[in-house]
Amino acid sequence: MCHVGTEQPPCTLTARTRWPPMGGQTSTGGSVQSLLCTANTDWMSALCPLLRDVPLHHLSIPGSHDTMTYCLNKKSPISQTQSRLLQLLGKVLPCVTRPVVLRWSITQVLDVTEQLDAGVRYLDLRIAHMLVGSEKNLHFVHMVYTTALVEDTLTEISEWLENHPREVVILACRNFEGMTEDLHEYLVACIRNIFGDMLCPRGDLPTLNQLWSRGQQVILSYEEESVVSRHGELWPGIPYWWGDQVKAQELIQYLEHMKSCGRPGGLFVAGINLTENLAYVLGHPSQSLRKMTLPNLPCLSTWVREQCPGPGARCTNIIAGDFIGADTFVGDVIRLNEKLLRCSRVPFAAHVECGREEWVWGGVPASP
Repeated sequence: MCHVGTEQPPCTLTARTRWPPMGGQTSTGGSVQSLLCTANTDWMSALCPLLRDVPLHHLSIPGSHDTMTYCLNKKSPISQTQSRLLQLLGKVLPCVTRPVVLRWSITQVLDVTEQLDAGVRYLDLRIAHMLVGSEKNLHFVHMVYTTALVEDTLTEISEWLENHPREVVILACRNFEGMTEDLHEYLVACIRNIFGDMLCPRGDLPTLNQLWSRGQQVILSYEEESVVSRHGELWPGIPYWWGDQVKAQELIQYLEHMKSCGRPGGLFVAGINLTENLAYVLGHPSQSLRKMTLPNLPCLSTWVREQCPGPGARCTNIIAGDFIGADTFVGDVIRLNEKLLRCSRVPFAAHVECGREEWVWGGVPASP
């Protein structure tokens, strides 16, 4: 019997990442070091051989929502896409406004390499050009801008992939605030230069075996149709099911409704990230997105473990969450692939739907 991923062993402390204190958690240094699990660092290369012939959009793949918010710049101006009132408050009362905005903008604590080490294979990269920035320095954005530059981050991802030649990442380039046509072409040139032959050209969604045979490790989606049409290395934007909900149960209801409508034909993301609204922020002035999210993780994790990958109408594919490393989310998503192995004859031809499983052999349903 093949097994997918592993049960996460006791985690090892890393000095690179520190979680802010919460709920009485303390350390002698006044901050909490994260427990970084690396059991899933090479989970794709460790997949059962039968699953290596499953197209990527039929596998279960863990992702991070707003991947780069671990390095938001405390001195950054408010994003130009935010309301004029918020931008004005950021200029007039920066000492009050910016700390509040940061508390509700940070969705990740692990840096991009640590997320990849933890097993994340879908990265949500929201790219922007700051009006006050230099001509070619592109940043990431989520209400405010990051200290990290896009080119440096893509290079870091490429270097990680070189050290893990059988792992594959899906990079979703989105947002593009303040981007001109010239900046789009500059960014595509950077992508080509950094990843080179690692890029998988647009076409039918491949399997891991197909990617490995071609030495390809990157599927890069780009949410700007005009640019995608000019460059064969780019894939169209990947649908993201965003519930825009404060409460976990309401988010789950939204995700179940989306499943009932049928999954998209290619790659797609089910986001289990909660979203604050103005009423919630005003009613909880001392809270943060982290404090809102962490108590809801057990409920969201239960929903995750009930999902099934595969081609069925109610199947999931990429599942993305906030605060990677705070619980067993990544391992839970990876282990969903075991549900494709319940048919020992042709697991990759399994038609799996949540609440109902049907195994197909030569077009005829077979008993599991």
